[in-house]
Amino acid sequence: MTDKVRVLIIDDHPLFRQGIRWSLEEAGDMSVVGEAENGQEAIKLAERLLPDVVLMDINLPGLNGLEVARVIKRRDPRIGMIVLSVYEDDDQLFQAIKVGAAAYSSKDVHPDALIRMIREVGRGRYLINDSVLAKPHVATRVLHQFRELAATEDQQANVLFAPLTSREIEILDCIARGLSNKEIANELSISGQTVKNHITSILSKLQVNDRTMAVIFAIQKGWIKMGYDDTNGYSTINKT
Repeated sequence: MTDKVRVLIIDDHPLFRQGIRWSLEEAGDMSVVGEAENGQEAIKLAERLLPDVVLMDINLPGLNGLEVARVIKRRDPRIGMIVLSVYEDDDQLFQAIKVGAAAYSSKDVHPDALIRMIREVGRGRYLINDSVLAKPHVATRVLHQFRELAATEDQQANVLFAPLTSREIEILDCIARGLSNKEIANELSISGQTVKNHITSILSKLQVNDRTMAVIFAIQKGWIKMGYDDTNGYSTINKT
């Protein structure tokens, strides 16, 4: 990675922020572009500084960290969000997934592990998937709500959800029907570049190498299922 990862630190404890800043600056390939001690300040800084990664304390005065993460991700989905908590909690993990966080960790994480986490999130990886797979009961809860979100026609202001957004599910639907990027763009009334960006995001989140594997992976996980369209005579995805 030639460019430094631009990091914004959000925590209401100055000593904790300073400790993280020192650790990241010593890493050499990271740049702390700003710090904030509350949610409102964090939202403003994220919009102005455009960091690659945000380190977000889940417990902030005023707006809590999850609410702040949701706002930041809605305004700029490109930003990688790492949610930090005093202790690891299944419900917090679940809520972190819902707001689109890329990683979730306790605040007692070793500095070296945190640096590795930031590097991976800076590359676009969703480490939170590994956390979910390690907790089957959380995974079941995630899949249940993901199916509900994918099935509803009410987008509710484009609510973000990991591992895939509703728009990404639409892209997978088109891929399963054999549409080209140009045809997908025409059908969804978006640009070809936007289609490419969504496909890149899908492959990254699902950690697969091609479009076909992305569809197969989603079917195997039960997020979507294949059906038969008698009108058009081809298989298509039905959101479950």
